[in-house]
Amino acid sequence: MTSLSGTTRRTAEDLPREPAGRRGLRLAPLRGLRYVPDAVGDLAAVTSPPYDVVTRPDGLRHLESADPNNIVRLILPQARSAAARHELAAATLRDWLAAGILAPDPQPALYVYEQSRGDLLQRGVIGALGLSAPAEGVVLPHEEVMPHVVEDRAALMRATAAHLEPLLLTYRGDTDVAGAAAVIERTVATRPLLATTTEDGFSHRLWAVTGPAELAEVIDDLAGRQALIADGHHRWATYLRLQQEHAAAPGPWDRGLVLLVDTARHPLQVRAIHRLLHRMPVSAALTRASPFFRVRHLRTSLPDALRALGEAKTAGNAFLLAGDGAFHLLDRPDPALLSRTVRQDRPETWRTLDATVLHETLLPHVWGIPDTPRDIAYVHDTEEVVRQAELHRATAVILRPVREELVRTLAREGVMMPRKTTSFGPKPASGLLLRSLEVD
Repeated sequence: MTSLSGTTRRTAEDLPREPAGRRGLRLAPLRGLRYVPDAVGDLAAVTSPPYDVVTRPDGLRHLESADPNNIVRLILPQARSAAARHELAAATLRDWLAAGILAPDPQPALYVYEQSRGDLLQRGVIGALGLSAPAEGVVLPHEEVMPHVVEDRAALMRATAAHLEPLLLTYRGDTDVAGAAAVIERTVATRPLLATTTEDGFSHRLWAVTGPAELAEVIDDLAGRQALIADGHHRWATYLRLQQEHAAAPGPWDRGLVLLVDTARHPLQVRAIHRLLHRMPVSAALTRASPFFRVRHLRTSLPDALRALGEAKTAGNAFLLAGDGAFHLLDRPDPALLSRTVRQDRPETWRTLDATVLHETLLPHVWGIPDTPRDIAYVHDTEEVVRQAELHRATAVILRPVREELVRTLAREGVMMPRKTTSFGPKPASGLLLRSLEVD
């Protein structure tokens, strides 16, 4: 590995070439855009969770007030219209670059990224990944996306000409320490470019890999592999849309910023993403569901209610409702209702998913709720969705997590799960590494 300090900048001709004739991941180095430590002071204060995890207004205000240069001002700019938001982000990025708050690294690199908290350790490689259509079977999406979110992210990327936060992709490496795994192991034994601990207790470290031999070792190893999108389906769909818009000539829009994690070495945690039904009180939800589901009222704590939800494995699909100060377990759905409402042209593993039954049966047919932002919010944190439901007299629908192998199996079959079914983590912190399409 070559240090970034005291080196001469190499051109693209000096970098290792992509292996020819192999159908797999095409990772390339980039000149990462990073905060200049002397300009921002506390690096943790300028980071943020990914844009779609910052769902509460008070959480957004907290990040904005943590530091005037917090990355949330780029990924979630605040203005009266969408166009104004995107232009504000672009202007902010230009100002930060001019003021030396952000600066590109002097030469292209792949970046080793480590997250740790307690016994949890995750390491991966950040780079610019060649984009591929789902039909190619190289990068596998597993969830449907919401068009309005893709449009918003696309407008933001057009305005800023930047990838502001990496996607999280997973792949299955070999059992021996070779290729990318070997480079990662050697790299983490050296001094990192940056190290910080964010307020959630996670420690983050980042290294640059610039040596031609080590870059080639990583690139060649990944060239024969397939990846699953763990987090960032909307941003991946945005990458593909913008690539099509710039299809006239090869260029930086042909790649996207990603973090690749080998789950054979660092298994990710898989959690569910819950639903908040803005205009449906719990009493109405229970009344409409009771003819088709068994309903049990649980006057207990949230941990005990979650335990009951997890134990409802033999009762078919199960959901936990909250928002009225108690918890209500729905299970044992009416088979005739499922047969009538769940589409038949999908595998049985898809038809029996809780998220499938929620979106195919409960929401449209039992509750009569359209899947629009006005009616449904998607919340990652269980305590938060309960708090929001009780605060606004709404209904929280708490789901069980899906196993990673089931996600991967459906993705390989080309079957999309309902939107926002899974939450893989830990997710990379936003603000540690950006990609400028005007620099890279």
